Amino acid sequence: DGHLTGAELIERCRAADPATIPSTVYRTLDALEEMGLVQHGHGASGREEYHVRPAGEHGHRYCARCGRHWNIEPGSPAAAAIGAAFAPDGFTVDLSHVTVVGHCDECA
Repeated sequence: DGHLTGAELIERCRAADPATIPSTVYRTLDALEEMGLVQHGHGASGREEYHVRPAGEHGHRYCARCGRHWNIEPGSPAAAAIGAAFAPDGFTVDLSHVTVVGHCDECA
């Protein structure tokens, strides 16, 4: 549940089997994504993060100060605003690749 980077997954795998090879983990993640079992997105730093499907498509909001994060769910006001920004020229946004970095109410 949640989001994991490839490096975090490698650490978990190595805890179970120290002989785990990083390239095997990344090839497996690619295969699992092709099968629709995991999906990758991008965190605030631009790094790839993976999450187990069938969790719905969503984007991410990150606070640059405290590091808290929230999902941008389809149909939410944030998703509607993102879609509306591109709607005039017919561009469709892939919400799973949207990451918005800013400051939460407490940090602003």
